[in-house]
Formats: sequence, structure tokens, C-alpha cells
Amino acid sequence: MMRAVDLRSAPLPDDAALPGVIVAHGSVDNEYWLDAATFTLTEHPCPDRRVVTVDSVADTLAELAARCARWPHASTICDDVLRCVQPGTSAGLLTESLAYSTLQAGPEFARWLAERGPARLPDSADPVAVQREDDILRIDFNRPARHNAFSTDTRAALLEALSVAQLDDSVTGIMLGGNGPSFCSGGDLAEFGTFADPAGAHLARTRHNPALVLDELTGRLGRACRAQVHGQVLGSGLEMAAFCGWVVAQRDSVFGLPELSLGLIPGAGGTVSVTRRIGRWRTAYLVLSGRTIDAETALAWGLVDELAAA
Repeated sequence: MMRAVDLRSAPLPDDAALPGVIVAHGSVDNEYWLDAATFTLTEHPCPDRRVVTVDSVADTLAELAARCARWPHASTICDDVLRCVQPGTSAGLLTESLAYSTLQAGPEFARWLAERGPARLPDSADPVAVQREDDILRIDFNRPARHNAFSTDTRAALLEALSVAQLDDSVTGIMLGGNGPSFCSGGDLAEFGTFADPAGAHLARTRHNPALVLDELTGRLGRACRAQVHGQVLGSGLEMAAFCGWVVAQRDSVFGLPELSLGLIPGAGGTVSVTRRIGRWRTAYLVLSGRTIDAETALAWGLVDELAAA
């Protein structure tokens, strides 16, 4: 369950500081709670990455308490993962995936699957479009009718395209984009639950993960490994874009991490990539609240690096 604490409260003794979701609120002047809390809420502008500005602290606390009560396993495990993930990519992705697999086998995800009911995954002949222009490799998600929802086929095609750039030193730049109305709306909900074995799903995520290659390419290319995002930039779409060295957003872009409503946490590397950009506190807010932010807020937070010209 979630605990709400006033920033004026005294620090907890070490033996009482049990892990769990802690949302602080009040005057932003208590370093102990700013660091110890999952995040802090305020109604006033604040540049501190540990703090989130909202219209109403009371309303947000009530909403968060309800969400954490509905998804107690996922919310607590999200907090656990974000507190222990380190900047190193491989260890962080392994930690995230193990937690994700645990939740896949849990009651909250099972409840969501039951509520969703049977689903049919549409065919997608070319889920990723790849084009080389001189020394730049252009990679576009290519399922526009589904707002480029991220499927197993998409992951395999993206990994193949990125591996070409990884092995070819003549590629000096990458541009990751999306065809149609959105960059990527996150994981394809019709595909969720098709892996009956969470352990096998973990091995697939960690042994065939585009995030590892994308992160390596960003290390090599820096800002030349770019993402151009627009429309819905949600879930795995946001997680992938955040690994790039430079992210340019159209002003219509909407960013979020909606996985909690499935009884899950981000599973495409977001606990590493998004946390690197905006810190564990604001990452936790995006996951636990389920709220989205606009392009201007994303720029102010550092989630994107530039807004495209109007």
C-alpha cells in the first residue's frame, strides 16, 4: 500500500524505513524525504527532479492511493526496481525483466487478461521499415493502423535493423521514427498473455533485446543516434526512444508509461532509459499515476532534448 508523508515529518529510524511506495508532499525543504520518498508532490513549479508539480496534491494523492490499492504488487515491485536499478544497462535490464516476469505470473496481470478477454493479433507484413541514406540508417515503426503498437515481430525486425548498424562501421547515424499518426503506442495489447511461460519470456526479452543494441549504438554515435517522436509515445515506445542519444519531439507528442493498469511495470528497458533521463522519482510518478505529460513538460524534465519547429 502507499504511504503519504508530510515533508515536515521527522525521518524514520533505519529499522522503520521499510521499502514501499512513499509519496511525500508539502513544503519542498526536507532532503531526507525528498531522497527517501518514491517521489514528492507539490502545487508549485519546482525544477527538482525528485518533485512533480500537479494541479491538486489532494486529488493526486487520492488517485495514487486508489491505484496502488488496486495494483499493490505491481506498484510495490515498481518502487523496488526503480530504487535498485543502477545506470549500467545489462544489470538494470535483467532486474527489470525478472520483476516483469514475476508480475506476468501474478494475480493482477491475470485479472487484466480475464477482463480483456480473447484477442486476435492482426497480421503485420513489415512492422519496421528500413532505409539507408548515405551513412544514415532510417528505421521507422510501420504499423500505422495500430499506432505502431510494439509486437514480437516489431521487436525482431528492430533488432535485426539495429544489428546491421552495430556491425557496419560505415553507419554513422541512426534515425528512429514512426509512420502514421504516432511514434509508438506501446506494447500491442492483443499479444499480451501469449507467452505462457514467464521464464521463457524473460530469456526472450534479455537475449533478444533491441535496447541493449540501441544503447551500445548510442554509446558509439552519441547524438547521431536520434529518435523523432510524435503522437503517442507510450510504454515501450517511450522506453526505446529514451535510449537514443538525442530525442526530438513534435509538439503533439504525448508521453506516458501505462503498464501498471495491466498489473505490470515497464518491460522494454524503461526503468533504465527513462530513469537515466528524469530520475527514479519522476519515472515512478509516470508509472504509478498512469498520467501522461505533454511535449513541453517532457522537454523541461529532460525526457526529450528538443522540440521540433512548429
